[in-house]
Amino acid sequence: MFLLLCISGTNAASAASLSWRALGPDQREALAPLDQQWDTLPSVQRKRLLETAKRYPRLSPIQKQRYHNRLLKWSKLTPEQRNAAREKYRAFNKIPVKQREEVRKMVREQEARKAEDSGNSAPPAFQVR
Repeated sequence: MFLLLCISGTNAASAASLSWRALGPDQREALAPLDQQWDTLPSVQRKRLLETAKRYPRLSPIQKQRYHNRLLKWSKLTPEQRNAAREKYRAFNKIPVKQREEVRKMVREQEARKAEDSGNSAPPAFQVR
């Protein structure tokens, strides 16, 4: 849930007021799944997204695809669904590390089974870290 980052500072605040056309090429590439919505997003959401987009150039091609998939999926959630996801994330981080690893393993196995069942040999787009 990398989108849950909170940031502060005047640079981020001024950057969040940028229109889509005012974003740099790297920012537009990173945030491409949101190009149609960008100018309508609340400034706090823009701040968070701009902060996560800073890491985008250093990602591998697979990680970039995963980032885009997650952005698109997150953007389609209702505010209630986003809050529920945040609560699950917080609860997940409260459990002991060993149990988290077990949960991650189960999720990977479930995703692999789903991919096999659907005939998709590609790695799952969702991977809990």
